Amino acid sequence: MNQHLVKPAHLLAFQKYLREQERSTGTIENYLRSVRALAAWVPEGHITKETAAAWKKSLCDRSYRPGTVNGMIAAVNQFFLFMGWRECRLKPLRVQKLLFRDDSRELTREEYLRLLAAARGQKKTRLALLLETIGGTGIRVSELRYITVEAVRRGKAEIRLKGKIRVILLPERLAQKLLRYAKKQKITVGAIFCTRTGKVISRKQVWAQMKALCKAAQVAPSKVFPHNLRHLFARTFYKVSRDIAQLSDVLGHSSIETTRIYLLSTDMEHRQQLERLGLVS
Repeated sequence: MNQHLVKPAHLLAFQKYLREQERSTGTIENYLRSVRALAAWVPEGHITKETAAAWKKSLCDRSYRPGTVNGMIAAVNQFFLFMGWRECRLKPLRVQKLLFRDDSRELTREEYLRLLAAARGQKKTRLALLLETIGGTGIRVSELRYITVEAVRRGKAEIRLKGKIRVILLPERLAQKLLRYAKKQKITVGAIFCTRTGKVISRKQVWAQMKALCKAAQVAPSKVFPHNLRHLFARTFYKVSRDIAQLSDVLGHSSIETTRIYLLSTDMEHRQQLERLGLVS
């Protein structure tokens, strides 16, 4: 039975490999976090097919969401392939295709507007603009670095991520707000959403700042995270355009099937559809 030990040098090499593969910063962090979680869980850190499978079972026993478990499995499988430990690879959980979304994690337009109002009420101008930028364009939080002064002046930003290039248009009102903010902050070139030291604001910073708005906005913390703004954009865009292929291009998805997930009805909407069938007397 082959036993493998995860060493710090392995993680550094894996991190370098993921960067060379042009994986996003968030993806790299998630992959490394999953590998570390596996290494910390297995007895004495020795990984075998059996201990990896037991770790997978422990995730299910601890009530992790199936999507979360599969994401962690995908991460460690990528690490196993990188290390040449193919015999340790795990099979993902088989999950029935979702028919509807969870209401408890659904950010509504009204809640989004309350978040904006809370940010403005607390004089957090940059955060309010950041929410509007993601909500108004559908970009990923990792793509904020492409919202530069130059891009805003052109009215469009060229996004380069995961080996793909796409161009997103910036609504005129948003562009005007961003230029006014940049001028006030004396940002003449480069990324608009940056820290005092000039570094592009990180995913963790955005996450923490959004969570800090929950109480004032009276929005459940489970609904407040950057990617939910992207989901809100997708649903709103589709209601206007009814063109899933165009939406998929705007979001930068490789498959329309990924885009379909964004457009699933909520629990409540699905219940209402069932009620309208009139099949229960």
